[in-house]
Amino acid sequence: MASTSGDRFRLRSLQAGDFRKGHVEVLAQLSQVGNVDEAAWQERFQVLSSQQDVYKIMVIEDTTTERIVATATLLIELKFLRSSGKCGHIEDVVVDNSCRGYGLGLRLIQRLVDLAEEAGCYKVILDCAESNAAFYAKAGLARKEVQMVSGRAGNALVL
Repeated sequence: MASTSGDRFRLRSLQAGDFRKGHVEVLAQLSQVGNVDEAAWQERFQVLSSQQDVYKIMVIEDTTTERIVATATLLIELKFLRSSGKCGHIEDVVVDNSCRGYGLGLRLIQRLVDLAEEAGCYKVILDCAESNAAFYAKAGLARKEVQMVSGRAGNALVL
């Protein structure tokens, strides 16, 4: 397990006990989580854990509080393009409001890019709000092309 900011923050993979360590609460600072109780979380965790070649979810735990204070996901898409290559997608990047400014987001992004390279991905994609573009540029990502979304995602509009 990698350490960040001395011994206070520990970068590691998501674990089965992380629901009780606040994983959902951190995600709620990014977007609407909905009704995800511990049973639903554990069910989804088991599915994602069984597909570790596709889903890599990293967290940063504050060792002083044993709480999750940051998380991000790498999704590895299998392609026919590029000789049946792989493309990495970084998603759901969030750092708890109380722990911003320690470089935790940058460390998450760097680790996921490393994991994508280790998995043989020919590129890594991350979609973000315009207001976050400068942060991701600091992490070594460059602006490229345009993101398009459907006006529908279930019954809710995507904004």
